[in-house]
Amino acid sequence: MRHWFRDQHFRSLLKNSSYLAISRGIALVCGIATFALAARGLGVLLFGMLILITSYAKAASGVAKFQSWQLIVRYGGQGLAAGNPEQFKSSTGFAAALDILSGIVGMIGAVILLPFIAPAVGIDRQYWWLAMLYCTLLPTMGAASPNGVLRTLDRFDLISWSSTLTPISRAILAAIAFLLNAPIAAYVAIWWVTDLAGDMYQWFLAWRELRRHGLHAGIRPTLKPTDLPGAWKFAIQINLAVGIQTVWGPIARLAVGGLLGAAGAAFFRVASSIADAAQKPADLLGKAFYPEIVRMDLKSKTPWKLMFRSAVLATAIAALAVLILVLGGKPLIELLFGKAYISAYAPLMVLMLVPILGVFSFPLQPMLYALGKGGAPLRAKIIASLIFFVSLAPLCWQFGVVGAAIAFVLATAANVVVMMVQLGVQYRRLHPA
Repeated sequence: MRHWFRDQHFRSLLKNSSYLAISRGIALVCGIATFALAARGLGVLLFGMLILITSYAKAASGVAKFQSWQLIVRYGGQGLAAGNPEQFKSSTGFAAALDILSGIVGMIGAVILLPFIAPAVGIDRQYWWLAMLYCTLLPTMGAASPNGVLRTLDRFDLISWSSTLTPISRAILAAIAFLLNAPIAAYVAIWWVTDLAGDMYQWFLAWRELRRHGLHAGIRPTLKPTDLPGAWKFAIQINLAVGIQTVWGPIARLAVGGLLGAAGAAFFRVASSIADAAQKPADLLGKAFYPEIVRMDLKSKTPWKLMFRSAVLATAIAALAVLILVLGGKPLIELLFGKAYISAYAPLMVLMLVPILGVFSFPLQPMLYALGKGGAPLRAKIIASLIFFVSLAPLCWQFGVVGAAIAFVLATAANVVVMMVQLGVQYRRLHPA
């Protein structure tokens, strides 16, 4: 394995993912601390209500928003690599226009639909106004253009540190709310303020980098990217595929709330938040992996070697994290959240399969996008979503919160298998020997 570190692409991947790992480690600790404080301060039912309110807005954002950063990385990154900054500016303007449009439409739609959806997902009528307030974040919550600019300009360090602003400030404010025995409205306000501050700070950093590189002049929001061939098709495919994946978590929590009540949503959220910790290594590598391979020749063996080496690295890290959580999951839940949440341990053990599957899946989607096969991940997400929603209710009725975890694992496995098959077809097409 020593010769792997002589590969400049592998070293670049490690450098960028290490930036993300440090910041996400800080964010993870602060995030779990925040959930622990809110869970203890509000109790099971009100904590579950907080989870349902924030999950509703995140689900609406996931449905409405375009994955605009992918457009900037693909078209803008290729433009800068070819010495064509105008292509970068065009892709950034197109991405910004999509963010603005989808954010406003998403906010209006979420507020209008809330009275019809809230009863089905377990949000009590007395808290509708809090959910509507939180939905006003959608225009900034759904904006991914700043992230795409910073990724394309290789400023993963700025992405990393800016992403710690929200969790750190939220943990501090949640601690104050816990000490003051604050009501649920105070916790929703804390989530709202810290989300907005983090989003606006990343916009500021992206604009500052554009000015520093002399790329800010001439960027205009537009929905007619005439000089970006296939941009609309790529944007729609990316939006549908990643949007479906993004809303899995929030919609799963809403569905569990509708089927099992606010307490069920609380237990599922506690289990998934801890399981996410073991998934982070693969997620971080995936975010650094795509900008790296989009600059490569997919007909050569270099990107495929990078994919294999990244998967091996993610496997080693995730295996260690899973082992720690399997051995110490129950004491960890009791220590952080209290004995009232010990029922989250059983679904946590099922959800431990998700990070194991994640080490195989994280390179698949970026590789398919780099190959121009934006429809392939979409097909995988549609199949996985059908499996999830068909199996969720029967499994919840039979096994409770554990059933929701089983449905989530089955859907994740289907997503991985379908993408592996499709990427295998593309590999054989490029390397028939």
